[in-house]
Amino acid sequence: MKRLITNLQNIWKVEELRKRIILTLGLILTYRVGSFVILPGVKYDALTSTATDQNFLESILSVFSGGGFTNASIMALGIMPYISASIIMQLLGMAVPAVQKKCKTKVNLEENKLITTRVC
Repeated sequence: MKRLITNLQNIWKVEELRKRIILTLGLILTYRVGSFVILPGVKYDALTSTATDQNFLESILSVFSGGGFTNASIMALGIMPYISASIIMQLLGMAVPAVQKKCKTKVNLEENKLITTRVC
């Protein structure tokens, strides 16, 4: 046990490892907090009443997602809103010349990412 504590202290002394550990713990904390945030527009009472009548597949999916589908949380969405917004921006780029001009310049790549995130 003493060897384990010594190893953990040595790991904590290295600045790069300490930053990575703190980042990882921060990401895990953010994900766990986000899994309790219910999607806007979802009636929680109706969701909990149907959650008791789950079939086998829904209960397995809920177990593997950490309860994200039972709670209809933001984290259950995953990356799909960003992908959908990116597709919308590409379609707008074909239809609207001003958006097409912004999408083609490499300088405004960060601005395109911000616009896509706003559409999300």
